Amino acid sequence: MTEMPEETDSAILERPGVRLVRDAIRAAGVADGVRVLAASAPTAAAAAEQLGCPVGAIANSLVFEADGVPLLVLTSGAHRVDTGALAGRIGVGSIRRASAEVVRAATGQAIGGVAPLGHPAPVRTLVDEDLAAYDVIWAAAGHHQTVFPTSFAQLVAAAGGTVVAVD
Repeated sequence: MTEMPEETDSAILERPGVRLVRDAIRAAGVADGVRVLAASAPTAAAAAEQLGCPVGAIANSLVFEADGVPLLVLTSGAHRVDTGALAGRIGVGSIRRASAEVVRAATGQAIGGVAPLGHPAPVRTLVDEDLAAYDVIWAAAGHHQTVFPTSFAQLVAAAGGTVVAVD
């Protein structure tokens, strides 16, 4: 069995999904600082370790279904999402983790690389208020090895998000 060659950073940055996110970042007035990580970062802790930042400064992009409608939650990497508490806060009956198919349909991106923007259509987005504690927040950029830096205010504005408590 032959091993596939590793993809170069420039090839990753030119992937269609990453290009869409980069275009959306620039359109939102955020500097295009998309960075390719040395390795996949399947967890916030793994991303934080590669970036040398606190795990709480990682904005996890988690897609749920709120009463059957896609919901993107940008939560601090230091949190898990208590779906029952969040459902009560936003006034929906239930929130459950979305399937990979729903994630791809709603965001155009695969789990592991879901960015807060660059989706085919707007997705209701909630932003964890605890991310405001960090001067620099790192979010996924459309591929499991890409991230970009932003501020809390830029993240909320670019994602069209609503700030909420997430625990």
